[in-house]
This record gives sequence, C-alpha cells and structure tokens, in this order.
Amino acid sequence: MSQSFQLLDKAFHSGINFFDSAEMYPVPQRAETQGKSEEYLGNWIRSRNIPRDRLVLATKVCGPSGKMTWIRNGPESVDSRNIAEALDNSLLRLQSDYIDLYQVHWPDRYVPMFGETEFDSHRNFPYVSFEEQLIALEKAICSGKIRYIGLSNETPYGLMKFLHVAEGLSRNSKVVSVQVNAYNLLCRNFDSGMAECCHHERVSLLAYSPLAMGILSGKYLSLDGGPSDARLNLFKGRYAEGESRYNLSDGITGKAARLYFSIAKKYDVHPVSLAIAFVLRHPLVASAVFGATKLWQLQEVLDGCRVELTPEIIAEINEVHSAFPNPCP
Repeated sequence: MSQSFQLLDKAFHSGINFFDSAEMYPVPQRAETQGKSEEYLGNWIRSRNIPRDRLVLATKVCGPSGKMTWIRNGPESVDSRNIAEALDNSLLRLQSDYIDLYQVHWPDRYVPMFGETEFDSHRNFPYVSFEEQLIALEKAICSGKIRYIGLSNETPYGLMKFLHVAEGLSRNSKVVSVQVNAYNLLCRNFDSGMAECCHHERVSLLAYSPLAMGILSGKYLSLDGGPSDARLNLFKGRYAEGESRYNLSDGITGKAARLYFSIAKKYDVHPVSLAIAFVLRHPLVASAVFGATKLWQLQEVLDGCRVELTPEIIAEINEVHSAFPNPCP
C-alpha cells in the first residue's frame, strides 16, 4: 500500500486530479484482490485528508461475465439490483459519499470487445434494457451517489442508443464520456465511427492504455523481453485479454512500434512522450487513463504531458499508421 500512496502523492502534487478505478480491479482479476484498487484509493484520500472537491473519482460496475463468481455470482447482469449493489460497495471502499463519474464497464449485451473487431449476430443473448440501466443510474444521481454517467468498451450503436433513451428521461441521465478498449499509436479504432458520435453528441473520450500496455515505452522490445515484473511478463499465461491484444509474436506490432520509436529518436522526443502527447492532442480526449507501478514511470508520463507534437511529427506518425493500421485492436 505504501508504494501506491507514493505514486498517488506524486500524481496529485503534479497536478493530476482524475483517478479512474473499477470494482473488479486490479487486473488480472482474482477473488483475493478484487476491490483493492478502490480500497487503496479511498485509504489514500482519507490518510492525506484531501478535500473531496479537489478530486474527480471515476469507477465502474462490471458487465455480465460468469467468470468472476466472487462478484455477484458472475456478475450475472447490469440490471438495477446489480448497479445499486455495486455502487454502494464502491462508495464504501472509496470512503466517499459520491462518485463523480460512474461507468458501465462493458455492455450487458453481446458486443465484440477486448480485441475482437467483428460483430457475430449468432452470439447475441437476452440483455437488460438500456432504459433499466439508465433509470437505475438516474436514481443514483438523484440520491447524490453519483454525478455523471459514463460508458466503457461501448460501440457507436450502444452510445447512440443510451443517448436516445436518455432524451426520454431527464438531463441527468445523459452519458458524458466513453472509455473505449484503447486509444494509442497502435490502436486508433475510436476514430472510425465512435469519434463522429462523440463529436456531434459532445461526449468525451477517456483514452485507455495510451502506452499500449507498455509496448510503446519500448521495454518489451529489448533483447531480454523486458523486466520480469512488467505486467505482460509477470502474468504471462494468466492474462489472456492483454496477451491476445498486445501480441508481439506476430511481428507487425513490434515493427510498427519500432517505427514510432525511430520518429521519437529523430525528433529527440522520448518514446513515452511521443505516445502520451499523441493521445492528448486529440480534440475529444478529456483524459488519458494510464497506470504506473514505479515513480520513474509516472514521471515519464508527466513529462509527456508537456510535449507538443509538430505537424511534421504528426505527418510521419500518420505514415506509419497508414502502413500498419491498428495492430493492437
């Protein structure tokens, strides 16, 4: 916990005030660690006596899984009961009276996600209505437990459906943000469909995994395959979702990443700064959601926040993207 507190101290005193979590975190998900991310964050806020209005706290309710039996038997669905129970438990762990942004972690219905890109109609199954989910979330807003609603791992159809249903309820139930699978130099799928929806509906993007699970830092492309405590090495064989999406064995991902590194070297920009600055320059991005386990990693990200990419750098980035589009969907 002390390591977490050091990182949170450094982030907060460096100007970061948005902290994103989820009831299932940390990942890879396990029964014995579930909820620890929210718990540590809540303990840090209380121990440092930080005024609540100086922070923007975001967390998420799990979508249906069946695999995490320790979370409401699966969870089974994102119905009103599950939303209410998950929200109350998150508030307890965060030791807060309210959550600024409460997000549906992934849809209750079938959608291609976590690296999948093609819709398969044969995999459809009955799901909780958009109305029931929004009514439950609106009730939480009216009771003061949450302030705003967000989505995660959604599709353009899902976002627009939520927005359409919200029009028939109240202004309180409008979705204000979407946190897609990933947005980074190796995955720009957001710009193909979802970006248009967000632009016209004034919905912000919370860009998840701006460093592509650390690949864009360069650590996994070293001769030794990177540090043993790096996530893709530490949990090798036990992190199917991450390993399938960030697969270096195909050769394409590594080649694209190395081309981005060459751009960074040419313009004397740190690879992490290149990746972070690229994400933050997107006009729809409200925040880049990143993780760090060491103070020097956090500092590299903070340094990247101060970098502005020139039109020449962006042109070269786009050339690489054209040659190797979205190798990490």
